[in-house]
Amino acid sequence: MKTAKITPVTVQKVARLARVPLTKTQEKDMTKKIGVTVQYISQLESLPTKDVTETSQVAGLENVYREDEIDTERMFTQEQALANAKRTHNGFFVVDAVFDEK
Repeated sequence: MKTAKITPVTVQKVARLARVPLTKTQEKDMTKKIGVTVQYISQLESLPTKDVTETSQVAGLENVYREDEIDTERMFTQEQALANAKRTHNGFFVVDAVFDEK
């Protein structure tokens, strides 16, 4: 695979997309630095990975899950939940609209 050459035009485009203003000096500097980074990363293409098993992580850590349990001791009744509401309707909170219709 051929490595893309990083040009000032490429850096200008990325900076514009990221909304990062760059001076001409910064643009030149970034062109050089990004070019070195891309060259370094492109070396990975030459590594022999044919017999390497794919993995998403190597630490062996796993998420710990628990079953959801309903704790009725800590539950509010509907009346308790709505007790301090400014406005309610048919057992629900009433709030002002958050979207403008245009």
